[in-house]
Amino acid sequence: MSTSPERMAPDLEIQALSHSADSLQDRVQRTLDAARAQGASDVQAVVSHSVGLELSVRKGEIETLEYERDQSLSLIAYFGQSKGAASTTDFGEQALLDTVEAACRIARYTEPDPHAGMPDPALKAGEWDDLDLDHPWDCDAEQATELARAIEAAGFAADSRIENSEGASVSTRRAIAFLGDSQGFMGGYRSTRHSMSCALVARDDAGMQRDYAYTVARHAADLDACEAIGRQAAERTVRRLGGRKLSTRSCPVLFAPEMARTLIGSFTRAISGPAQYRHSSFLLNAVGESVFPDWMQIEERPLTPRALGSAPFDGEGVRTRNRPLVADGVLQSYTLDSYAARRLGLESTGNAGGARNVTVKPGERDFAALLAEMGTGFLVTELIGQGVNAVTGDYSRGAAGFWVENGEIQYPVEEITIAGNLKDIYQRIVAVGTDVDRRGNIHTGSILVESMTVAGE
Repeated sequence: MSTSPERMAPDLEIQALSHSADSLQDRVQRTLDAARAQGASDVQAVVSHSVGLELSVRKGEIETLEYERDQSLSLIAYFGQSKGAASTTDFGEQALLDTVEAACRIARYTEPDPHAGMPDPALKAGEWDDLDLDHPWDCDAEQATELARAIEAAGFAADSRIENSEGASVSTRRAIAFLGDSQGFMGGYRSTRHSMSCALVARDDAGMQRDYAYTVARHAADLDACEAIGRQAAERTVRRLGGRKLSTRSCPVLFAPEMARTLIGSFTRAISGPAQYRHSSFLLNAVGESVFPDWMQIEERPLTPRALGSAPFDGEGVRTRNRPLVADGVLQSYTLDSYAARRLGLESTGNAGGARNVTVKPGERDFAALLAEMGTGFLVTELIGQGVNAVTGDYSRGAAGFWVENGEIQYPVEEITIAGNLKDIYQRIVAVGTDVDRRGNIHTGSILVESMTVAGE
């Protein structure tokens, strides 16, 4: 019988948040008032509260069970252009006053920074649409155990070579946060995040291999079925058995969507405000330059309903907006908070907290078609270590995956390194697949690179 995540009975302990929106907003306002009373010229405060559950089983037995109930209050106080910050997890009145006093005391003794200060009020979010981010999942420990056991059982049943498990897990979390400041901004929203995962171990005469599968979403109805997660984990694990090494060569490289995300992640870090004003980016001062092939489009879409990276405003209350980052291969903009914007003589792009829902426009070919287009080359399904120089763009990472010939996967590959320079790698991208992975803040399909160095034996 299929065990579906929608079959959840009520668990009000997890569904409910003990602090109401009104009470959190009141704490924000009292923090602002207390800081102004101590002489702060400007102040920003954030109050958040979350509840959740995380459970894992291994070989059918509960291994971990955690209930989360977290809360925090943080504020930034400005005395002119001197800044002080403090935070607390105690919501008592005296703790609030002590935290305000600490932030103000720090600000009084901090050297002024000419770039410090609040965002331009004209950029603040006003009214915003509901982004459909809040979908409580009434999953108690008993039901989470049932789901995790079903995931693991499906993995063991999928193939006789699966001999062990590193565990199957189920988690659910609901949070609410309010941000307010002395410029008159006050806003907050609820959000949820749910996930299920499984990691398995397989053995044959050549040795052992492990791999995993997972699903994550705002709404439990959008999670994959338990049996599908277990089977996928088993299939991914078994196909790695009998891994071989390669001799060193240059060849086409196809990054599976999960790995393609890391290529785009290096790009988003390179165009962030701190990387630019610290001169620690291989794409320094690159706005207006051709960074990718002229057919490639990358957008930031923070207003996508129900997406994992969506938010109506950033960590400073600046409104977020859907906008192009790369158009026809040309870099259009950096991702800036108000401080970085002032350092660079630009305007905040609503990216305090980072870029959100970075989306690479897919091409017209699916994964099988990209394999066929590659013909002979290396399919990357795992990357190991860091190996990226943020300043020069030099790229060298341990990798595992599969050797492909005539568009067909031939055998698993392990213990190799793929290398190049990101500026060159980006220009050598041949295609982006339709197999878009949205289980994170970067949405992209498989990415085919014309040629990279594959270092092996």
